[in-house]
Amino acid sequence: MFQASIFPIPPNSDKKLELTYTQVLKAESGTVSYRYPLGTGRNLWRNSNPGIENINRPTNNQKFGTVSGKIEIVGKEALRNIYSPSHQIEVKNKGEKAASVSFETSNNDNDFQLFYGLSNNDFGMSLLTYREAGKDGYFLLMLSPKDNVSERELVNKDIVFVLDTSGSMSDEDKMEKARAALLFGVRNLRDGDRFNVISFAGEEHLMENGLIRADVAGKKRGEEFVKKLTPTGGTNINDALKASLRQFDSSDRPKLLVFMTDGLPTVGESNVEKIIQNAKEIKVDGLRLFTFGVGYDVNTRLLDKLAAENAGTADYVEPKEDLEVKVSNFFTKVNSPVLTDLEMDFGGVQTELLYPRELSDIFKGTQLTLIGRYTNASDIENAVLRLKGKSGRETRTFEYKNLDFPFRAEDNTFLPRLWATRRVGWLVEQIRSNGENKELRDEIVDLGTRYGIVTPYTSYLATDGSEQTRTANDSIGFVNQMTIGRRNSRTLGDSKNTTPGAGAIVGKDAVQASKKAQAQQEVVTVTSEDNEAIRIAGNLKKVGAKTFYLENNVWVDSEYKEEAKTPEIKLKFASSEYFDLITKEKDLAQYFALGEQVIVVWKGKVYRIVK
Repeated sequence: MFQASIFPIPPNSDKKLELTYTQVLKAESGTVSYRYPLGTGRNLWRNSNPGIENINRPTNNQKFGTVSGKIEIVGKEALRNIYSPSHQIEVKNKGEKAASVSFETSNNDNDFQLFYGLSNNDFGMSLLTYREAGKDGYFLLMLSPKDNVSERELVNKDIVFVLDTSGSMSDEDKMEKARAALLFGVRNLRDGDRFNVISFAGEEHLMENGLIRADVAGKKRGEEFVKKLTPTGGTNINDALKASLRQFDSSDRPKLLVFMTDGLPTVGESNVEKIIQNAKEIKVDGLRLFTFGVGYDVNTRLLDKLAAENAGTADYVEPKEDLEVKVSNFFTKVNSPVLTDLEMDFGGVQTELLYPRELSDIFKGTQLTLIGRYTNASDIENAVLRLKGKSGRETRTFEYKNLDFPFRAEDNTFLPRLWATRRVGWLVEQIRSNGENKELRDEIVDLGTRYGIVTPYTSYLATDGSEQTRTANDSIGFVNQMTIGRRNSRTLGDSKNTTPGAGAIVGKDAVQASKKAQAQQEVVTVTSEDNEAIRIAGNLKKVGAKTFYLENNVWVDSEYKEEAKTPEIKLKFASSEYFDLITKEKDLAQYFALGEQVIVVWKGKVYRIVK
C-alpha cells in the first residue's frame, strides 16, 4: 500500500506521480518470469469501497479500457525466447543481450506476464511447467537460435515456387500481387540455394527442367520468367503438383514446395482424393509443402491435406488481405533455415499429446514452441533433454541439463488451457480432413467446455435476448446460437447439425474455419477475440487454470460432476469457517472471490459456498 500527499493541485490540472521499485525475478529451469498485476488496477477501478460485497459483485460486462506498456530487458547472457502468454507483444532486439518489449491491449484485464531465457548456446531452450498434485502435468518448451547466425551457418535449401496463372487470377489484381511476392522470393534467395518456378493453368509451364542455382544468372532467369506470366485458361492442379514434386532430387538439403492457387481443379484430374494420392505416390524425402489459397473459391480439404501430409502448413489470403505482403512475409521467414529435421529426446520424462505433432525446421529469427503433457508419478529433477537436427550435411546434437518436471507446480496456470487450445485445433483439423466421428467430436466438446474454448461445437452467448446477446453472436459468427452451460454445450456437440465451416470445403466459411483451426494449433497466448464474446455473455469466467459457468446464479467449476459423488464440504459465504479455509488454502481465495455461491473442485473434494 502506497500513500502520498500531493499539494497543491491547481483546478483543472494534473499531477503525475512516478514510483520506482526493485523486484527480484524468479528463474526456474533457466527461464526468468515477470508478472505485472493489472488485476490490482481492475479492482481499484471497479471498487471505490473495498468492502466485501463490492469485491464479490463485479460487473461482468464492464470494459477495462486500454492499457499499454514498455519493458526494457538487459541480461548478462544472450536473451532468448521472449514470450508472453497473456498479451500480444512486439519485441525489438538490441543486440544479443538487450531487448525492448511493448504491448497495447483493450478490454483485457489479465495480469501481464512475461518470460525470457538467458543462454549463450547456439539454440537457447526455455521450459515452463504446471501440475496439480495427482493430475497430469503440462509443459511448454521454447527454442530459438542465436541472433548472430553467420552466413556459413545457414543451411542451403532447394525450393520450388508453383503459381496458378488461370484466368481467375486476373481478378482484383491477384496476378500482379502474386507476381510481386514471387519476385521478392526469387530475389532474396541465397547464393547457395537452388530453385525452380512453375506456372500452371490448363497445363504446367516450367522455367527449367530441374533445379538451378540461385546465383546472379539464376535469379535473373527466374525474374524474367515471372515477369512474363499472364493469367489465362483453367486450373490443372494435379499435373502442376506432380511436375513440381519431380523437380527435387535425392540431395540432403531442406526441400520446400510453395503452391499458390485461387481456384478449384477444373482441368485434368478433379477428384480431390485422387490428386492427394497422386502426390503421395511421388515420394520426396524431407519435403515440406506449403499451400496458399487465394480468395474463397478454393478447396480447403485439398490444400489442408496436401500441407498436413507433407510436414507443411496451409494458409489462406482472404479478399480483404494483402496477398503480396502475406506471401512475402512467409518467404522472409523460411529463407534462412539453421536447423532442420528436428528430433527431441526427453530422456526419462514420460510425455504425451505433444503439439505440434511434428517439429518444424528452425529458421533465423524464429522461435519454436512445443507444448504437451507429462505423466511421471514423481518429481523429475535435473532432467536432460537432447535436441538433434541437421545443419547442412552435419547432424548436430544439443544437450539441455538441469531441467525440472515437478510433481506439483502451480504458477503457470495458463498452460492447461494453452495445451487444450492446440489440442482442439488439431482435432478440428482431423475432422476437416478425414470426416466427423463421435469420439473426436465429443472430445472437442469436453475440452471446449472444461477450458472455455470457442469451438465449432460450443457456443458462449448471453441468455437475456438483449443487444448483448446479438453482439456476442455476431462476434462468434460461425457457431450456433444456444444458451451457455456445461450441459448445453455438450448438447450442441451431440446434435445432428453441422456448424458452418466445420464440414464446409469451399467458400468463406471453409476458409475461415481452416484458418481458425490452424491458428489454434499455433497459438501461444491464452487471450483472443473469443474472450471478448465470452466477456459480453457474462456467464463464463476463467480463473487460473479453471473455468466456471454461471448456472442458476451459482458459479460452477467445469470439473464438477454431480454424478461423481465426490466428497462435498458446504460453507456459508463470509463465515468464520469460510475465512479459515482460504487462510489455510490460499489458492481457493481466487475461486471463492467469484461470488456468494460457488462450487469448486479442489484436491479431490467439492467445496460448495452458499449464501
